[in-house]
Amino acid sequence: MKLQFPIIHYRCPVRFKILIASLFAVTVCLGLITFTMARLFHTDKTAYIHDLTSVISLNMAEEGNTLINSMQEKLEVFAQVMDEPLASPERKSALIKKLFENYHEFVMISENEGGSEKYSVYDTGSLEKGGVSRDDIAAFRRANPLPLDSILKGEVFVENSTISAKLPLMTMAVARKSRSNAKPTVLIAVVKLEPLLKLAGRSRVFETFIIDSRGVLLAHADLKKVVARFKPAGLPDSKQLSGTGSRGITIDFILNGVEMVGGFTKLDAGGLFSVVQIPRAAAYLTARELLRSMLGVALTLLLFSALFSIFWSRGLTRHIEKLSRAANVVGRGQFDIQVEMKTHDEIEDLADSFNKMTTELKFREQALNEAHIQLVQSEKMAAFGQLGAGIAHEVKNPLAGILGMAQLSLRKAEQDSPLQKNLLTIEKETKRCKTIIENLLRFARQEKVDFMEVDMNSVLDDAIAIVSHQMGINQITLERETTEGLPKVFGNANQLEQVFMNFMINSQQAMDGRPGTVKLISRMVDDETIEIAVSDNGPGIPEEIRSKLFEPFFTTKPAGKGTGLGLSVSYGIIKDHNGSIRIESVVGEGTTFVVTLPVMHAKKNGVV
Repeated sequence: MKLQFPIIHYRCPVRFKILIASLFAVTVCLGLITFTMARLFHTDKTAYIHDLTSVISLNMAEEGNTLINSMQEKLEVFAQVMDEPLASPERKSALIKKLFENYHEFVMISENEGGSEKYSVYDTGSLEKGGVSRDDIAAFRRANPLPLDSILKGEVFVENSTISAKLPLMTMAVARKSRSNAKPTVLIAVVKLEPLLKLAGRSRVFETFIIDSRGVLLAHADLKKVVARFKPAGLPDSKQLSGTGSRGITIDFILNGVEMVGGFTKLDAGGLFSVVQIPRAAAYLTARELLRSMLGVALTLLLFSALFSIFWSRGLTRHIEKLSRAANVVGRGQFDIQVEMKTHDEIEDLADSFNKMTTELKFREQALNEAHIQLVQSEKMAAFGQLGAGIAHEVKNPLAGILGMAQLSLRKAEQDSPLQKNLLTIEKETKRCKTIIENLLRFARQEKVDFMEVDMNSVLDDAIAIVSHQMGINQITLERETTEGLPKVFGNANQLEQVFMNFMINSQQAMDGRPGTVKLISRMVDDETIEIAVSDNGPGIPEEIRSKLFEPFFTTKPAGKGTGLGLSVSYGIIKDHNGSIRIESVVGEGTTFVVTLPVMHAKKNGVV
């Protein structure tokens, strides 16, 4: 029996064949380039290391010279400020403080004249942060006296004077001829070593450092050696280094039994030397490191190319799928969606067109909603007008009877008697009710009432006088905080009084029988606007119903306790007065109705 196995056919898309061929070519090229460069580097390692150490040493010396010269110039600025004869001590102190802020590397400046200190100034903030005190600096200087004679001859002195690892320091001293005295003095500065430490710690392959004229480490990547003022052993002696000049030299030497290649360059000032050294064996190590690094880069590039090709091939379909999902969302009526694509091709143009379509659909939906709201509002206002007309017709006649009876009774009442006072109140309030009914009818029919100059503080006083009794019965305390001398507004006093009475009564009803406080506040907002606020410490208004409060017939009160017309009427009145109403409320803390009205001189032609 002959066994037969099914033949399996593998398909390899053309794009993968091209990808594999490209990656193979890239791999071969990178391998050849890497091998050639490593061989050349290995062949020229000795000359390369010598030249490189020399160049690094020269560059360090050049940058070190720049830093030292910059410090000298800044030190001279400090000295000029201290020598200024016309500046007061306070002015000098302020200038010195500003200089310490600008030249943040300086922590102490002093001047020595004839072996005695002329003055000393400190940056106490930097010293405190570094855990160093003035006494520490003074003790270090006593233990390490400056060579004043050589400095006065014109030599720049620089030494490592680090006391704390938190604040590496160096001392720089230069001779100077002051304005007030022909005798030369010595300027001394204690400066942060941070710039030189950064300079010495740049190289990851070479050991780079700076030594002072005494052979002590001034700057090194190992901060512990700087703090310990370590003195490197095994370096070439001063005779070998004396000829370096500004050009520098590169020499081979033995350090602790290890063959070294070193570059040495003398700085222009301070007797400093920049040193760059590396073991000779490190040249081969560097070549191997270079080879490994380049192989790593080659493999990384190879992997990245493969992954990029795979993802790029799928990019087109992902964008189309994203647009398809967005179209489904729009199909469900959700137009607030945008598709962000930065492909810089036709797909991006398609996404932009899709975004414009959804934006236009969203605007059209908003316009339809606004039109619907306006239509509903118009229908409510029409119904409100019919109800207002009916109320006015039914209530005006009974009010006229009450007014007539009150006026007849007043003729028989004794002067200044309690009965006369009560009848006068009834007459006044009946007239006000009659006026409110007439204004309600005018408002429902969108008619205008007579406007004149109105004192808002008087309006508030009248409103308080009317509702104060009702408030007291319901344990509500009325507080008045008005600004005297408010400019008058152009409006109708009865209508404005009605608005603030509505607000106060609403606040009282919101307390639901609990004690509380209602406060009326009037104040100027600016030269053209006044603001009146009615605030309470009631339960507050939830956010979801706040936007419906001024709609006609909307009320949160139980059936029979409110018609939902008070705030809508108030809104219409304030709108007719060219004002505005806003609500500030926090649930559980209280509510404030804020009314803003334009003052008289802000009107044009005296017409609202």
